[in-house]
Amino acid sequence: MDFDYTVTTVKDFDVALSSVQEEIAKAGMRVLHIHDVQATLAEKSITRDPYKIVEFCNAKYASAFLNADPKIGLCMPCKINVYVHEGKVFLSGMRPIVLPQFFPHVDLGEMPQEVDAIVRSIIDKAT
Repeated sequence: MDFDYTVTTVKDFDVALSSVQEEIAKAGMRVLHIHDVQATLAEKSITRDPYKIVEFCNAKYASAFLNADPKIGLCMPCKINVYVHEGKVFLSGMRPIVLPQFFPHVDLGEMPQEVDAIVRSIIDKAT
């Protein structure tokens, strides 16, 4: 089982980022914050290709995961990274199906699979 779900897109960086945000909203999720890694590193005179981390959440799932174990908050919120590497634009998200590996003592039911399907769908539709 892969930790991440990563795809390339033919869209340019800004269009891909916008598409991710649109698909998050369509999936009933809310964008909480977008980290501009490229800009943050530039403040320290470090140059890198465009890289943004889109944090998003759904209150129902967030509450259920935290009720199962507050430490799951270490893996929240969901994130999709949009970045340029070697001239290609990538969309990459952590797969929630790995949560039971990190929290084997917690019964998460089908939630990891449900959220995993949502994350993969957002990425696929944004491609």
